[in-house]
Amino acid sequence: MRKKELELVLAPEVAFDAHQLEHEILKSARLNPEDIKFVHRVKRSVDARGREVLVRVRADIYLDNPPAEVLPPKYHYPDVTNARQVVIVGAGPAGLFAALRCIELGMKPVVLERGKDVRSRRRDLAAINKEHTVNPDSNYCFGEGGAGTYSDGKLYTRSKKRGDLQRILHIFVQHGATPYILFDAHPHIGTNKLPKIIENMRETIRTAGGEVLFDKRVTDFVMEQGEMRGVVTQDGMAYMGEAVILATGHSARDIFELLHAKDITVEAKPFAMGVRVEHQQSLIDSIQYRLEDRGPYLPASSYALVHQTHYKNRQRGIFSFCMCPGGFIVPSATAPGEVVVNGMSPSRRDSRFSNSGIVVAVELEDMELRKYGPLAGLRMQQALEEKACQLAGGTQAAPAQLLQDFTNRKTSGQLLETSYQPGLASVDMNALFSEEMSYRLREGFKAFGNKMRGYLTNEAQIVGVESRTSSPVRIPRDRDTLEHVQVKRLYPCGEGAGYAGGIVSAAMDGERCAEMAARKAGVAVK
Repeated sequence: MRKKELELVLAPEVAFDAHQLEHEILKSARLNPEDIKFVHRVKRSVDARGREVLVRVRADIYLDNPPAEVLPPKYHYPDVTNARQVVIVGAGPAGLFAALRCIELGMKPVVLERGKDVRSRRRDLAAINKEHTVNPDSNYCFGEGGAGTYSDGKLYTRSKKRGDLQRILHIFVQHGATPYILFDAHPHIGTNKLPKIIENMRETIRTAGGEVLFDKRVTDFVMEQGEMRGVVTQDGMAYMGEAVILATGHSARDIFELLHAKDITVEAKPFAMGVRVEHQQSLIDSIQYRLEDRGPYLPASSYALVHQTHYKNRQRGIFSFCMCPGGFIVPSATAPGEVVVNGMSPSRRDSRFSNSGIVVAVELEDMELRKYGPLAGLRMQQALEEKACQLAGGTQAAPAQLLQDFTNRKTSGQLLETSYQPGLASVDMNALFSEEMSYRLREGFKAFGNKMRGYLTNEAQIVGVESRTSSPVRIPRDRDTLEHVQVKRLYPCGEGAGYAGGIVSAAMDGERCAEMAARKAGVAVK
């Protein structure tokens, strides 16, 4: 096998233009096009460390037939119409990838989603934004694709041990995502592209004989001799299978309540809460790129910040979370009477605004475990979200304050323009949080202002509350079998079970749970 490895340093207008990039790769290889069998683009990343912003590109040129591992794979989904069933609760990334993997392994997935299909779901999102009406079963968190459908679509993970990241990316590409996610250092799809990709995944499942059913909120479990055999939905229908994969996401509080009421073990787990901070994207670009105008080729810049704060001899981290360059803040409440915010970005990341969660770690000793037990973190979330709603006027308008005013404990007379459609209410955000959390947020923002000159300004504002960073509850499972520690054939999965932290890690966890469920049913898994 003859291969030539290229490492190029290119101007943004070359690296981010498909035609020019291809031309530059061939030119740098110093080969005739007919001599090249295959070009494998390995990685593309922005380097803003020097005076000029450059883009680094790695590519491998194969002069012979390339090895199979670098060729785009094609995943095949056999007919499983009459195969043994696996019940999958939730059609987010974990549930959908679990379903696809079940089909590959010859099992029939029956996916039950409490919300609506991705197209119908849009009407419920519009109702939240325009009418301030929250449908508890169909919103930014619940519905086909889960919370991931209406997010930035970021496709990277810090964990390298959960599964095959490239496999997940290739499956996204097979269902309509841009191939550039395969080699960009920080790949993302975008909230405007994800709905069609999710629809394509649903059609793959159905074409192979699997089922995807909507408006199917699970209200009970079917147990036999300590084993999970199925579930019951709100319409009284029972769905039975070889196993139940529980992939309900981090906001399905009724599922946590149901498990707890049935004496099925759940545990409190650490999570984080805080705010969204919104800047003009041009300001973040000027800080990160040191350019007045990033131009048409450079992507909207992002940041990652972390600081350790100390309060009464207790150290807690404050950090940026789910940073959305060129994005929007969206209302993510799952019940009336609460206000929750999250962030999302379209594929082009071309909004004038930038936003990021800035959140404080909440550890087990911060919770009232004696009073609320394993649901203590959930109760903390609820109390803060309900208080945010009350302070902002009882609608989906969100409490907000200018950033520097917050750190100086000064009331903001007037707020800035915002991407948050339901609108903002000027509130002293220090009154929203406990004294400890307010202190940690203030200290964190001051530290971030020192790290990024220009970040701490009244040209930015904080919007609350960012409380759904991850599940406050873990559904414990056996490390080897992935079954629940108490109930056999129940596979807690993804973010809702406390075993993932984003689209990719949830998808990989879904695949692993599908494989373990198949093994339990006697299927050989390769």
